[in-house]
Amino acid sequence: MGIFSRFTDIINANINALLDKAEDPEKMVRLIIQEMEDTLVEVRSASAKTLANKKDLASQLNKLKAEVDDWGSKAELAIAKDREDLARAALIEKQKSADNLAVLEKELTLVEDQMTKLQGEIGQLQDKLADAKNRQKTILMRQQTASTRLEVKKRLDSHKVDSAIGRFEQYERKIDALESQVESYDLGKKSLEQQFAELEGEGNIEDELAALKKKVQASAKEDKAE
Repeated sequence: MGIFSRFTDIINANINALLDKAEDPEKMVRLIIQEMEDTLVEVRSASAKTLANKKDLASQLNKLKAEVDDWGSKAELAIAKDREDLARAALIEKQKSADNLAVLEKELTLVEDQMTKLQGEIGQLQDKLADAKNRQKTILMRQQTASTRLEVKKRLDSHKVDSAIGRFEQYERKIDALESQVESYDLGKKSLEQQFAELEGEGNIEDELAALKKKVQASAKEDKAE
């Protein structure tokens, strides 16, 4: 099982548990990041162990290669000394070492493949962790904003708001009635300024009437003189 498959199973299990408990998104985001951080630690630990195994295998390979060369040299020496029996025994040991060497080489190839995959998965996990941390603040802000908007919507849809507006309208109607009563008391009453204005208007009319009389009398006198 790949590290991401196991990581996904852990995350999905915890998210489902949170959803069952109706936990808030903030806790879910923190949990996901914590799981990613814990997984990264585990993967790095596994990578360190794999690297140690690789070094151990490489050491054994070098030892077996030396044994193969050594038994080969001994077989040549035995042939040179006319000891075919010793040469045959040395070649048998050389073959054993060569067989063990082939097995270890395959194991080393598998370990190197695992190392390559682990390094790639570590890099992917680091990138995803960095992205999650960058997005965490934005996600939390969106969650807070959405919660605030939801609360406002609930209050706006509440009958308390309609009741408050109804009371405002009732107060406005009472004020309109009071203003109407005040205006009704003022009907038919002239203010001091209005009375003086009327007097001034009457004086202007009298002056204009006197001027008109003078003009007519002057015109009549001119007609008689002719």
